[in-house]
Amino acid sequence: MSRGGAFGTPQCIGFDEIERLLERTAKTQSDAFPPVNVEEPAEGRLRITLAVAGFAPERLSLTLTGREMTIKGERPPQDESRVFLHKGIAARGFQRSFILAEGLEIDSAQLANGLLKIELKRVPANQQILQIPITLA
Repeated sequence: MSRGGAFGTPQCIGFDEIERLLERTAKTQSDAFPPVNVEEPAEGRLRITLAVAGFAPERLSLTLTGREMTIKGERPPQDESRVFLHKGIAARGFQRSFILAEGLEIDSAQLANGLLKIELKRVPANQQILQIPITLA
């Protein structure tokens, strides 16, 4: 049995990793906490904003492993002496991951007014044409 290449076409060679990534993403249940916005403030720039009210900077982490960007928020231990009559504010940690496209880099991350803003920028790829010599075997 032969495979037709990634995405079912023989013209796409070497895209197996992307195909696996799309399959993994489709299987992953999307968590809606914390709420997130993704916007394009300017050409070649992206901004991811997470609503992280109540998280101190030392309880947040932003890591990049390969092309996977992960944002984690850890809640401090709860004070058991507090008595709530109503508790409507989520007091849980979170982890959100994003896969960054090739050529997309993290420019900065800022926390202000309960919003964590992660600025991304596109780095233009160095397009070059290579002439490959063909030799006789």
